[in-house]
Amino acid sequence: MATWRRDGRLTGSQRLLCAGLAGALSLSLTAPLELATVLAQVGRVRGPSQGPWATGRRVWLAEGPRALWKGNGVACLRLFPCSMVQLAAYRKFVVLFMDDLGHISQWSSIVAGSLAGIVSMIVTYPTDLIKTRLIVQNMLEPSYRGLIHAFSTIYQQEGFLALYRGVSLTVLGAVPFSAGSLLVYMNLEKIWNGPRDRFSRLQNFANVCVAAAVSQTLSFPFDTVKRKMQAQSPYLAHCGGVDVHFSGAVDCFRQIVKSQGVPGLWSGLTANLLKVVPYFGVMFSMFEFCKRIFLYQNGYILSPVTYKLTPGVDQSLKPQELRELKKFFKPRKLESKKPTL
Repeated sequence: MATWRRDGRLTGSQRLLCAGLAGALSLSLTAPLELATVLAQVGRVRGPSQGPWATGRRVWLAEGPRALWKGNGVACLRLFPCSMVQLAAYRKFVVLFMDDLGHISQWSSIVAGSLAGIVSMIVTYPTDLIKTRLIVQNMLEPSYRGLIHAFSTIYQQEGFLALYRGVSLTVLGAVPFSAGSLLVYMNLEKIWNGPRDRFSRLQNFANVCVAAAVSQTLSFPFDTVKRKMQAQSPYLAHCGGVDVHFSGAVDCFRQIVKSQGVPGLWSGLTANLLKVVPYFGVMFSMFEFCKRIFLYQNGYILSPVTYKLTPGVDQSLKPQELRELKKFFKPRKLESKKPTL
């Protein structure tokens, strides 16, 4: 059994800001690998050189170095609303799966996280579709000039439902994604030959990376079909660069297997796996750094470069309670009273 806890020494806005900054930095640093993954999934990468390095070099020479970060601005902008929706949904699902003592099993926690991820993905799905469109377009001859222009253009040309093209694959892909995560977390004690409550930070980081790699590999075919459905449009040059023509999700699966074989469903997996370790490494490091800054600002630790606790401070107090306590015990200067006639 595992207890759902969070650091109460940070306010909700501080936690959200830490997660947002950490996610934006990790997305920005791994954006070229994300671009190589999407281009391989859509079918824009063809020829003898299909690796991430060859793809990045080809885009660099054809469109310039800034093209390696196509769509990254939209991906960073959607972090905050996506995180807010996911956090709110996760809290609701955790309450449903929690027992009377406030505990939740590992399986229920993974299911709650997957359901919250699905809800947030559906709510913010148009931004994900726009990110794919920005990545596959030629930066020198763009069809969309940004998020707002892409949203209005797709809505006017293709209708509102086009903004949710391929959303069903998000729901279907959550099943193997959750199964992969559960498969890893159920065997953690056997892998490390020890109890989970004694895992070091390095072990926890490795657990997250392995779980992400396994779950993303299992759900990658659904993500590949989703990317093709997002990119395909009769209003774009070469129908968005999609290498197969299809009428729906099932037909897309069939056409990929027919033209490229079953391995075609995992096109771009190498680039996707290469970004797992740097993505989570940067995200965890940045999150911990921001967390230390806010803990120091709130008065719980002595310095933002260390987790050394401030002597005499009750770490169980919430930030608001600690601030009120400081105000109460703040030394007051006694003002000398002037003599009155």
